[in-house]
Amino acid sequence: MNNAVNDGVWSGSWVAERLGVQLVGDDGLTQMLGLALRRNPKRAHLLVSNVLGKHVPQSPSVVYGAGFALGRRVRDLLGAEEAARAVVLGYAETATGLGHSVADGVGLAPYLHSTRRPVAGVDRAGGFEESHSHATSHLLLPEDPALLAGDGPLVLVDDEFSTGNTVLNTIRDLHSRYPRRRYVVVALVDMRSAADSGRLKEFAREIGARVDLVAAASGTVQLPEGVLEKGQALVARYEAESAAGGGSSSAAPSGPVAQFPAPLEGVAVEADQRADPPGARGTARPAPTGPHPADERTHPHVTRVELAWPRGLPDGGRHGFTPQHRTRLEAALPAMAARLVEALPADARRVLVLGFEELMYAPLRLARELEQVADAEVSYSTTTRSPVLAVDDPGYAIRTRLVFPAHDDPDDGPGERYAYNVAGAGFDAVTAVVDSTADTPELHAPDGLLAQLTAHTPCVLLAVVPSYVPEPPPRLAVSPGDTTTMLPEPLRGPAFSSYAPEEVGWLLQDLSDVTLEAPTEEREEAIQSGGAHYAESLPVEYQPSEQYQALFHTALEESAARLAQAVGAVTELVLAERSPRPVLVSLARAGTPVGVLMRRWAQFRHDLELPHYAVSIVRGRGIDANALRWLAQHHDPRDVVFVDGWTGKGAITRELAVALEEFEKSDGVTGFDPEIAVLADPGSCVRTYGTREDFLIPSACLNSTVSGLISRTVLRADLVGPNDYHGAKFYRELAGADVSVAFLDAVAARFPEVVDAVEATAKELLSGDRAPTWEGWAAVERISEEYGIHDVNLVKPGVGETTRVLLRRVPWKILARAGAGADLDHVRLLAEQRGVPVEEVAELPYTCVGLIHPKYTRGATGADGKAVNV
Repeated sequence: MNNAVNDGVWSGSWVAERLGVQLVGDDGLTQMLGLALRRNPKRAHLLVSNVLGKHVPQSPSVVYGAGFALGRRVRDLLGAEEAARAVVLGYAETATGLGHSVADGVGLAPYLHSTRRPVAGVDRAGGFEESHSHATSHLLLPEDPALLAGDGPLVLVDDEFSTGNTVLNTIRDLHSRYPRRRYVVVALVDMRSAADSGRLKEFAREIGARVDLVAAASGTVQLPEGVLEKGQALVARYEAESAAGGGSSSAAPSGPVAQFPAPLEGVAVEADQRADPPGARGTARPAPTGPHPADERTHPHVTRVELAWPRGLPDGGRHGFTPQHRTRLEAALPAMAARLVEALPADARRVLVLGFEELMYAPLRLARELEQVADAEVSYSTTTRSPVLAVDDPGYAIRTRLVFPAHDDPDDGPGERYAYNVAGAGFDAVTAVVDSTADTPELHAPDGLLAQLTAHTPCVLLAVVPSYVPEPPPRLAVSPGDTTTMLPEPLRGPAFSSYAPEEVGWLLQDLSDVTLEAPTEEREEAIQSGGAHYAESLPVEYQPSEQYQALFHTALEESAARLAQAVGAVTELVLAERSPRPVLVSLARAGTPVGVLMRRWAQFRHDLELPHYAVSIVRGRGIDANALRWLAQHHDPRDVVFVDGWTGKGAITRELAVALEEFEKSDGVTGFDPEIAVLADPGSCVRTYGTREDFLIPSACLNSTVSGLISRTVLRADLVGPNDYHGAKFYRELAGADVSVAFLDAVAARFPEVVDAVEATAKELLSGDRAPTWEGWAAVERISEEYGIHDVNLVKPGVGETTRVLLRRVPWKILARAGAGADLDHVRLLAEQRGVPVEEVAELPYTCVGLIHPKYTRGATGADGKAVNV
């Protein structure tokens, strides 16, 4: 079926009639493709895709849907297991967005596209040549070189598969470096000749790999003899006529307004299943004829729209783009599209989102989101390096051309760039989307892209996406004789802790044979008098009564699903924002069960085996520097994510930030991120959390018996030398009361039922404002003064911290939010056992707050409150 845009005129007929070029193949081939003439000495014709979104403005749902459908076909071809191991590689510049869309359709595949923009400080992982192109050299610049080093299938995506030379060059280069068993070539159209098809099969036999092909349509281009010379002569003649007539290649031609292809029949729009039905709002239609309501308006200045692009999110696949990046982008798209809608004129009927050369995917996703919410017809296309002759004829695919200077300081020097089929199209508004590297004076110059656009539309918006540049690898300073190279490997169960060895590695030294426990009252007196630090001794392990153990199991049963949802949400945030393969580092010991659960969620939901360690951090003393040195020697610090159970007033959050800053100065190691990931953040101290509700986390109810039988950490000068890890004890004798693994299993068993809730929660968190307010710290300061304590360290906010006060310290009183229910059953029981009053308080920001006795004497336990004045 031909593309009946202008009374049945195919947009390739002009070239076909003059050069004798023929397209032969599937019925839908001419519907997908038009023809134009290249200004290129190597090839005369250009196949102009109506679904690529490069030269021809098209509905973004059609563009994205075409690539997504191809990705689904690849997934079906490979099967779920192989698809999960695949990597997708797209070609610059034309197929960068198509490759992204294919990767989305495949599902879990990371994506990388070639680039013609060298990036300082990023090493090449490969490259190849595209012989027929006007710009031949392709670079591969992944942030993680391991992206190409796996043995899973490599999926190569281009807009057209013409001779196969580019694909052969790519496979030849990559196979010599990273051999694998299977390749899949994906294209919108397969236009190879029979000879070229045979050559690919022979090449596959030669390298001993399987090569499959997936295409939306197939056929061949029949070229008469001498077509290159005829095409060059035709281009020269038309350009000479244009120059002689005083026309400008940057202006809209006289004659009929350019027409644009309608959505194609048979092109699937699968992604999210939310595309409008054929003919509905948002699909591309021919430009209106006659006077346009906006013609009388004066052209306003260009309006810059702040997208609030997520921090650290790559702008595309130049250095790699993971499924977690995609999740994070999708969560942020509604808010960014809303900002674009707000900036558009209220009466805009036809809107174009114009991408920039290799930056195709981000503008495409923005355009598609805008298409869903804007009360206007939205189209999408991008600028290009490709020089093509423009002819204002219904039978020619490139009707108009804007010409402007390059504005991204390209490595190959200044030159012309182009935007096709934009001039004369009747767009009420054009949103130009560029990366920050391209937001240069040349972009804003009198002859730049923005000025060209303002001559052809009454409203121009500019949205700038931050250019993502990988950080240089961290520098680890090791001086001669440095003993950090001899740091021991992590301790693991069952020799140290009741956790399975793969669940966590403890960067601690075993002090199990050292007597460290002291009676609670003695410890409190020494700590408050300044005679000892709390980390220099251990409290006697609390042995729960049968009643308390029953309360723990009841609380676990009632809260397991709630915990599972929070675990899933915080893990999804970490995968989306921090690292696609994070190294979890729990702050021992409260963070350790949470770290194990996050590791289990990543394995359950994403089939990821994440490294997990536990390290010591001590308030007032900082984090274990030797543990950091070991981590820096074995992992990229940028992948390390510190994990804790919950936040109280945020003291450990601040402690970690200061400690990492000091470590960077002392050791020269950069990359550790002080942001802590927590299950619950009732104090509003961090950005990465599963919930901000203050509820009972059953692991806070107990001590070592829910934490792998490991004590809290110890830092004492006579036990921990300058080259030692901080210490801890393994209470093997408490194995009969151990519920550590039972706790983990109970929560993990609820993972399948909370998948949908986690997805919704993570999407909401990723798109929302999670900036810390430090509300908890302010509340603690207020309570400290109101109750005459004058020491924030003696105020322990939240259910978890209050429980610790009752188990380890000398409690003075408990403040409970009025109306708090079952979340405080265990607190009330412990308070009753210790004779501590529970005072209900209205408008408490936490469910409860534990107050350590401020003027400690041995007889003050459970005092009525008046002892503060003693």
